[in-house]
Amino acid sequence: MRHPFIIITALENELDPKRLPPETAVVYTGIGKVNAAIATFKAIQVYSPREIINFGTVGRINPAVNGLLDIGRVVQRDVFAEPLAPRGEVPFSSRPNAYVSEGGKYVCGSGDSFVTETDPWLIAQAIDVVDMELFAIAAVAHDADIPWRSFKYITDDADASAGSDWHTSVQHGEELFLQQLRRVMGL
Repeated sequence: MRHPFIIITALENELDPKRLPPETAVVYTGIGKVNAAIATFKAIQVYSPREIINFGTVGRINPAVNGLLDIGRVVQRDVFAEPLAPRGEVPFSSRPNAYVSEGGKYVCGSGDSFVTETDPWLIAQAIDVVDMELFAIAAVAHDADIPWRSFKYITDDADASAGSDWHTSVQHGEELFLQQLRRVMGL
């Protein structure tokens, strides 16, 4: 079954499928890069999309950003293989260390941890926001030669109160994303 777009998001409480345009395919990955990679791969097999659209929530690193962001580039923030390779790079791999989207200008750092304290490396790399799935989604899309876009809603400041702030704000970005989705889909 071919779909022009598929929407990939981690959790149903981030995006209610009943609010999506009719016949829009949505895939929920669960949390983390492994879950996101597996779900994205399976979604491509089932839907043969022309484009992948990711929506999700993020923690803010750059204090100058707010609301819903169109991500332009994603990197891994949790690969620590020094001295074999610098942080963020997988040693002895020819795979990209960053992926660039079809739109956007903001940088997302993906990793399998919920960020709750300042990390100078994130600031030094000019990372705007952090999540737990986008790098995997982008990597699978890249391997399948499918363009991707990602819209991320800031729910917290990636600090000690990030967990409770996320719970309070997790659904606040849905309407903003739906407006962007209609624009991207030409509706």
